[in-house]
Amino acid sequence: MLDVDLDENEGIAIFRPEGSLDQADFDYAANLVDQYLEKHEALRGLIISTRDFGGWDSFSALVRHLRFVRNHHRQIGRVALATDSAVGQLGEKLADHFVAAEIRSFPFDDMVEARRWVLEAPVK
Repeated sequence: MLDVDLDENEGIAIFRPEGSLDQADFDYAANLVDQYLEKHEALRGLIISTRDFGGWDSFSALVRHLRFVRNHHRQIGRVALATDSAVGQLGEKLADHFVAAEIRSFPFDDMVEARRWVLEAPVK
C-alpha cells in the first residue's frame, strides 16, 4: 500500500509505502501528481518516508515504479528518502545517475529535517 499526501500550498508530495507495492499504488500516485502538475510547472519536492521498504509485489509493479520515475523526475526539484532501510542509501546512489531531481537520504525519524531540506528547493 502507498499512502500519498500532496501539500499543494508547499508543492510537495509525501509517499508512505507500507508492505509490498503493486501497480495500482503507482497509478494512484501518478494520478495525484499529474493532477497537481496540470496546474503547476513542477513539484518542489517529494518525500518518501518508510522505516523499511517492503519492495514490489511483482515485476510489473517494479516496471510501473520505474515508469513513474521516468515520467516525473524532471518535474520534481528534490527527493528526500526518509528511511532506515539500506535500500534508501542504495537508491540515493543509483538514482543520482538517472534522475534530474536532487536526492538526499535522511534517517526515518528525521522527517522534520527531510521536509525542511525539500522546502529549501526553489519553486520552479
